[in-house]
Amino acid sequence: MKTMKINNIWLYALGTLLAISCADLDPLDFHVEIPENVAMQEEINAYDHLVNYLTNEGDQGFKIGTSVSQSQYMNRDVLFRLINNNFNEVNLDLGMTHGAVVQSNGSHNLVNVLEFLSLAEEQGLSPFGHTLVWHSNQNASYINGLLAPLVVNSPPYVNSLNKTGLSDGTFQDWSYSPGRNNVSVVDNEGMGGSSKAIQLFSGPNASSPTDLQLVTPSISVIPGNDYEIVIYIKSDIPGEGRLTFEGLINNEPQIDWMNTGEISETFMTNLSWSEIRFEVRDFEGDSFRIKFDMGYTPNVTYHIDLENLYVYDTDGEPLVNNLISDGDFETGTAWGGWGNNSIRGVTPDGQGVNNSGRAFYVTNPSTTGGFWEVQTVYEFSEPLQMGETYNLSFWVKGDATGVIRPEIQSPDYSSNGFGQVYVTDEWQYVSLTATASAADRGRLIISYGEFAGTVYLDEFVLSSSTVQGGSTTIVERTPEEKRQIVSTEMENWISGIVPAASAYVSAWNVVNEPMDDNNPSQLRSGLQGAGSGQFFWQDYLGRDYGILAFNLARVHGNNDDLLFISDHNLESNLDKCRGLIEYVRYLDNNGALVDGIGTHMRLNLSSSTEQIAEMFRLLAATGKLIKITNLSVSLGTGQPTPVMLMQQADMYQDVLRLYKEHVPVQQRYGVTIGGVTDGADYGYLWSPNFTRKPAYAGFAEGLKN
Repeated sequence: MKTMKINNIWLYALGTLLAISCADLDPLDFHVEIPENVAMQEEINAYDHLVNYLTNEGDQGFKIGTSVSQSQYMNRDVLFRLINNNFNEVNLDLGMTHGAVVQSNGSHNLVNVLEFLSLAEEQGLSPFGHTLVWHSNQNASYINGLLAPLVVNSPPYVNSLNKTGLSDGTFQDWSYSPGRNNVSVVDNEGMGGSSKAIQLFSGPNASSPTDLQLVTPSISVIPGNDYEIVIYIKSDIPGEGRLTFEGLINNEPQIDWMNTGEISETFMTNLSWSEIRFEVRDFEGDSFRIKFDMGYTPNVTYHIDLENLYVYDTDGEPLVNNLISDGDFETGTAWGGWGNNSIRGVTPDGQGVNNSGRAFYVTNPSTTGGFWEVQTVYEFSEPLQMGETYNLSFWVKGDATGVIRPEIQSPDYSSNGFGQVYVTDEWQYVSLTATASAADRGRLIISYGEFAGTVYLDEFVLSSSTVQGGSTTIVERTPEEKRQIVSTEMENWISGIVPAASAYVSAWNVVNEPMDDNNPSQLRSGLQGAGSGQFFWQDYLGRDYGILAFNLARVHGNNDDLLFISDHNLESNLDKCRGLIEYVRYLDNNGALVDGIGTHMRLNLSSSTEQIAEMFRLLAATGKLIKITNLSVSLGTGQPTPVMLMQQADMYQDVLRLYKEHVPVQQRYGVTIGGVTDGADYGYLWSPNFTRKPAYAGFAEGLKN
């Protein structure tokens, strides 16, 4: 190992703190020698800024970077100046991840990201894109909401559309073209897999909307009233359609078909059931017809769910009278509660079931002696009917697991229970029944004494079982649908952030930490359980998730962007290093060009330099650019000894020495320190008060020559 310039004063590191000598006893003739620790710090402070050691021709383009939070950098204080003086690259810690940018409704908030990137570039730094596809720091709640079962509540009103000709398969009063071979009613193809669906096949020659058309019977209306049309449709391959009409003032309207916020002439379909829901009111007379024009694309098979195909008068009389008036909690709540210092309220928008709307929550700090000691209550406007059976349905999830108990209760606490409900950390739909055994059941009580944590509740419906109308259909997503949903979300994510940052970012960490530590030749998986903020894209897309990620980054970025894959523990687990290299080979062989490999080097004083050297040899043999990322040398203590500080400096110098020895100059992208000032493990180059440590000198020596 090359001797460091500062080794001649390592006596400081061994504990020499102060030496004072006097020439003689003459008080007018004396001097004080500089303490060794002060002399050493002066030696360290005499080192130049780190980027100033990139003086050789081969160093041109070499990146020295660090990671920082947006708030830290935007403060423009000492840390801001320190970063600008010592580095030529910077990445936004976790601020550019899916979890930081994607909002609960799927939109992207890039305000902070763009402010950071602009300021960093203004200061002469190259921002590094960190990171596109990872399993951690994802908005997992949003993506899991997309994958959650589709919940369809049919309108609790009389259906104005006569579906008899469809239900019996005769198509009486319905018309269609081009022929009966293209239109049929099939069993078990509706939502949920057990109901009927209308099947429409466009055929090989379809090219215009009316090449495949289905027309409803005449639908009677009350002029002046609003009528809502509800349709659920999907297709085996991407398709396109529209609805036109007979009997409206505008029979070919442009509509926001699927509540996306965009008005268009047509709607698109795919493997997943999509809801089309809108209102019409501009009737010419007292009836109208709907035309399904589905002939745009050839050889598409469409299915329209028959049970939930609805046209109803929004001013009509409801068939189901929900006895809980604010069961969706969108306008607040009339629920009360008590017990065990529990709290309750309504969540912000976007935290209801399927990430839509609001939900009611109850937080019980601990389990209690009796389940009834923590409760919420909803008071009915009048008592329930004695002897009547009531249906209760709602959605529930928790931040833990446990039991809650709903019941209908009287003022003297006698009750009829709906049974125990076991709560998990995923939304689940609950449908229960109970019979009112007395005429005094005047409220709905839910007990939480057996659940420690927060319970979320949404979409409460309590109604008499003798009143018909309105149904709930739960549609589980198929593996093919989930794959399509996850692929689409990855495309939405990458096509949103990469072009937005392209004016500043020319290098991206595209796929982060793909390999499993315990099975280093395999990809990570969350099938055995995912933590908070974790979403494993590969569990839905397989090994090709990396291909999709790299291709999307390539398409939506700059032509000359450098795209990296990276992982950690490669130096301590050489089999994992080999597994990552094999996965890179797979990506390259299947159309995804990987420019570089990043190795997250979170080291400590026991890290093996022999294994570090072997890792660099293995990575260099790929011919890819090699980037050291997240470099730190942990001391594991906030009170390191002078010897530990010396060893830390040596380790930093050794890493750069081995990098130069085993990675050819043309493959050296650069090195990124995992942070700037020390935290709890004292792993970086500056102390918490911004004082350079011996590690700074070690790193600077490693950069020399």
